[in-house]
Formats: sequence, structure tokens, C-alpha cells
Amino acid sequence: MRPELSFSHLDDSVLVVHVTGEWKKNQIFPSADKVQEILQAAARVKRVTFDVKNLESWDSSLLIFLTKLINHCSSGGIIMDKHGLPQGAQRLLSLASTATEWRGAGKEVSKITLLEQLGSAAVSIRQANIEMATIIGEACVAFGRLFTGRAIFRKTDLLLIMQGCGAQALPIVSLISVLVGLILAFIGAIQLKIFGAQIYVASLVGIGMVRALSAVMTGIIMAGRTGASFAAQLGTMQVNEEIDALKTLGISPVEFLMLPRLIALTLMMPLLSLYADFMGILGGLFVGVTMLDLNFMEYFNKTQESVHLHDVWIGLFTATVFGILVSFFSCLRGLHCGRSASAVGEATTSAVVTSIVSIVVSTAIITIMCNFLQI
Repeated sequence: MRPELSFSHLDDSVLVVHVTGEWKKNQIFPSADKVQEILQAAARVKRVTFDVKNLESWDSSLLIFLTKLINHCSSGGIIMDKHGLPQGAQRLLSLASTATEWRGAGKEVSKITLLEQLGSAAVSIRQANIEMATIIGEACVAFGRLFTGRAIFRKTDLLLIMQGCGAQALPIVSLISVLVGLILAFIGAIQLKIFGAQIYVASLVGIGMVRALSAVMTGIIMAGRTGASFAAQLGTMQVNEEIDALKTLGISPVEFLMLPRLIALTLMMPLLSLYADFMGILGGLFVGVTMLDLNFMEYFNKTQESVHLHDVWIGLFTATVFGILVSFFSCLRGLHCGRSASAVGEATTSAVVTSIVSIVVSTAIITIMCNFLQI
């Protein structure tokens, strides 16, 4: 049977809607506007009820009709009695109204006072400090177990991570280091050429790259490349509850996941820094030979005369510190990631930003210490 509507009145204030036929998507349905016209014509109607005795079957088409009718009744201040409808339709309409109320609740914006903002910031800082102290303690325990041969992690994971943050990072480190050496030599050449002291470009590039710049640039590269990868990997494991599974099995996530990443990046950073030293000096050599008409051996001898062994050790120490900081903060953000996809992105961003800030701060501290120790 075709879906049809008919109407009757229990009294002047109650309209009965008789729903008959098959209300399915392949049918042509009466419009809900027809009910609205009747409600407007009968100004005394305050309640709408339903009679579905002759309703044969229905699907979502009936729900769409009822939803439109509910909106008409709500706008006119008329009560819609759903008790005459099929039980399934009543439950679905209740769910739809609950979802609508929940979506509307998010529109209520409460003003947060300055004092509340300060309190929330203080609580967040306290929680962050507790998390950091906990991770540091667990990392120390993990290293203690490593030195006693009781650490639980897969050696193949360590080798793969070393490959990822070592050999696979050589192309980008090469490019950045050569360009930094070129830029440093070019800027120095412009000024030194005025005084006829072009040969000191070799000293400028050699000392600058070996003592600080190669370590800093390599650290920033690894923060954006490897640190972000660590945070995203561990954050995704947190979302997928893999870290919870490790805890259930009695395996420390810090020992199993964080320890090999700390070891790998700490070992690879000094080696990458040494390689960056060579590439940066090579970039300066290119500028010295092509722009300043310096002889290759002359540039090489001046670099060898200017750069001392303690400069190399300072650069290696700085790179090692950067490796520890980048791997630590990246793993920290990943292990304390939230349980959503957006939280993984936030953890990755936070890991990169925190790592770069820590690199800059530690560079300043190491420079001040070297100046104080006169090395």
C-alpha cells in the first residue's frame, strides 16, 4: 500500500495523525508541510499524537518525516506525543534528539578568568615536571640494567634505529653542512677581502664548523627528522595501546622502546658531527678556491694550523649532548602522547620544538663554560 496520512481530532486541542501503508524509500511520501498546514488552520491544537495500526512497514523514510514534523511542532510550541509510534522509531528518535542536545552543548562557551588560566598553567607545569622526573628515573634504571646485562630490548631494533638516524641521515646532513660552510665562507670573504686577509676565511670556517656550527646544524636536522619520527612512532603505539600491552606483559616501555633510541642517537650524533665538519670545511674550500683565488694546499694548511684537537673534542661533546637531549625529549613526548590522532601530531610538534629549544640553550651553556675554562 502507498504511504498515506489522515487526520482526526480527539478534541479541539488534540490532533491524531493516522499513518498507513508502507513507508519505505521506494515510495512517494506525503509531505510534512501538509501537517503543518492543518496545525496552522486549527489554532487550538496543542498536542499531536499518532495512530499506526495500519502501518505495514517502515524504514528511515518514516524517521525523516517524523523529524521534520518534530521541528514544525517545536517551532509552534505544540507537544508531540511519540507513544503511539512503533517502539523502534521511538528509540531512534530519542537517540537523534540526544545527539542534537550533545552537539548543542559544545556551543556554550564559558569565559575563563586570568586566575583560572594561571592555575591551569601551574598544574600543567607541575605535571610535566613529574613526568620528566619519572622518565629520567626510569631511564637511569634502564641504563643500570643495560650495564649489568639485564636490559630487555631487541638488538635488531637498535641496529635498525642506528641505521635510520646514522647512514640514512647522511644526504641531508651533507647538503646542509656544505651550504652552511659556503654561507659562512662567503660572508667572511666579503669582510676579509677589504683588508686583504682572505686566507683567514679558512680559520673562520674551520673553527666555526668544528666547535659549534656542525653540531648545532646536525642537532637541528636530527630533531626535525629523527626526533619527530621517534615521537610519532611512540605516540602511535600509545594510541594503538601497544605500550599498555607491554606494561601488561611486565616489560618496561622505557627499557624496551626508549633505551635503544637513546643509545642509537647518542652514538650516531658525534659521528654525524664529524662528517658535518668535513663537509662544511669542503664548502668553505670551494668558496676560497673559486672566489678568493686561494691555493688548495694553502687553504688546507691554514685550516690545519687554526683548528686544534680540543676544538674537535668540544664539538664532539656538544654533539653527544644534543643526541641525548633530542632522543630524550622525543621519546618523552611520544610516551606521554594522548589517545587520539591529533594528539600524535601535537606530541610530534612538541618534541621538535622542545628539542630545538634545548639545543639552543645547551649551546649557550657549553659556550659559556668553555669561555670560563678558557678552552
